Amino acid sequence: MAGRTSEDSNDPGNTPLLDENLLDHSSDFIDHVSAPVHQLQEEIDRTAWQLPAWTRVLDLFVSKINRKKFSNNSQDDFCVQCERRNLRRRSWARWGLVLFVTILMVLGLIQLFSILAGLIQRFRPDKIQDFLDFWDHKDQPGHGLGSWPTGFTRDVRPIACHSHNDYWRTVPLYSALSAGCISVEADVWLFDEELFVGHSTSSLTRNWTLKALYIDPLMEILAKQNPVKEFHPRSNSTLNGVFDTNPTQTLILLIDFKTDGAATWPYVVKALEPLRSAKYLTYHNGTILIPSPVTIVSTGNTPFTYVTSNSTNPFHDIFFDAPLSEMWESPTTSDPGSGPSLRQGDNSAQEDSELSDTLTRYKPPSTYHKEPRKALDEKNPTGHTPVLLQSDIYTPENSYYASVAFGKAIGRMWRMRLSEQQMALLRGHIRGAHRRGLKVRYWDLPDWPIGWRNYVWDVLMREGVDVLNVDDLTAASKWDWLKGQEG
Repeated sequence: MAGRTSEDSNDPGNTPLLDENLLDHSSDFIDHVSAPVHQLQEEIDRTAWQLPAWTRVLDLFVSKINRKKFSNNSQDDFCVQCERRNLRRRSWARWGLVLFVTILMVLGLIQLFSILAGLIQRFRPDKIQDFLDFWDHKDQPGHGLGSWPTGFTRDVRPIACHSHNDYWRTVPLYSALSAGCISVEADVWLFDEELFVGHSTSSLTRNWTLKALYIDPLMEILAKQNPVKEFHPRSNSTLNGVFDTNPTQTLILLIDFKTDGAATWPYVVKALEPLRSAKYLTYHNGTILIPSPVTIVSTGNTPFTYVTSNSTNPFHDIFFDAPLSEMWESPTTSDPGSGPSLRQGDNSAQEDSELSDTLTRYKPPSTYHKEPRKALDEKNPTGHTPVLLQSDIYTPENSYYASVAFGKAIGRMWRMRLSEQQMALLRGHIRGAHRRGLKVRYWDLPDWPIGWRNYVWDVLMREGVDVLNVDDLTAASKWDWLKGQEG
């Protein structure tokens, strides 16, 4: 060995002997170091197959996370301590999942017991409930006593709402009555000597007529509310309205003339004849208003002169929808034409501009010489023509509602509220209409956002508006009409 020369050291045949020895020692060293790790892993794998399937899935998920976490580390990181730490982590995750599943199972059992208890209670014999359910059946004490003749709307409380475009409802007229609305609206079109009901000509159908949707149903309802019996003879009894909870409440039928007013008028008068013959229509006898179960108000293209004429309205049972915008009155002065003043600077420049335009457009007209209808053929005692406002021709003798579009008459609401000047307009309208004996109605009210709509409803009812124009009957029926909020 000592005699080896440099030639021997460079001999390629001797190199593999040295490399094999080194590899053998390295392999033994690696096996010695990694043996505990392999033993621990074998123990983990053997134990894992004894666990439920869902825990093995969880272990697989956790192991994937650990492999991803340590994939960039050196081989030295995979030591016994690392594997033990991973085992503890999987154990905590497994127990957390067990706890979560246990809580869900407990909650499910509680819910199941609750449902079963309700079912048991439902099917338990209940003598009093059985008596109530079968009280009016044959051979029972209440046979023939389960209802009364006027009970069609016995659970309905009338409320001051107007069913706008009522013919759009799922069931025209009846939907509004079920909500308690005291006013409904029908748009009528004259074609082929028939009055059709619809919002536009494209929505008209042959079977949707004023007679079918409103006249005939009202006749049927009122016949049930006014049965001829020994205790209620029609000859000397006051007629009941459609609401059993308030029989004196009249139902307003607002008929909007969509076609030519002069041509449509006689057909409307004719269509109302069944209600008129049964004495169901409110009328004015020349001195006072005689209320009845149904009050007819005409609007749209209705000619006012047809309403006031004895020849075209001989029974005075069709009333006019007067223009509310012409009735503003000041609370302190006797001059109805002064209008509310606008104080600049209270609002934004755009708000001031729009409100100024509204005040100018809807400022009541100045006084002019015109005699009232009932004095047309009479000589004024003073010999002079009286000075009257144009709006003074609208009286309870010829008109019932005083209406106007809310947005056009009051203006846009800025900052989700009515300004001081808008409140002055509102109060002036109400004051003027009520002085003339008319009921105030604003149409085209905002319906969204809901909070905005509720605010407007609250303000209008608080200030004395007589009927709210509503599209959402469900919200109107839930509204607290005494406190001005939804109940």
